[in-house]
Amino acid sequence: MEVNLLEAKAKLSELVQRSVAGEEVIITKAGEPLVRLIKYEVDPNPCRLGLYKEAGISIGKGIQDGDVELAATFGMGE
Repeated sequence: MEVNLLEAKAKLSELVQRSVAGEEVIITKAGEPLVRLIKYEVDPNPCRLGLYKEAGISIGKGIQDGDVELAATFGMGE
């Protein structure tokens, strides 16, 4: 379904309901597509902080991680 921006403003609730029901809703301006309304879906596998900690993988103690030149650049003493 395509609807112009002015009409979309007046019928936003209806357009959202149609989108949630699975209908593709395209909002246009001067006949050119601007946006597509789609149903928001929660990611079933969100990224977790510390995910690899249990696997024993480490990224090191700091940005320099033993690089003396990099540590000096950022004013970090070894």
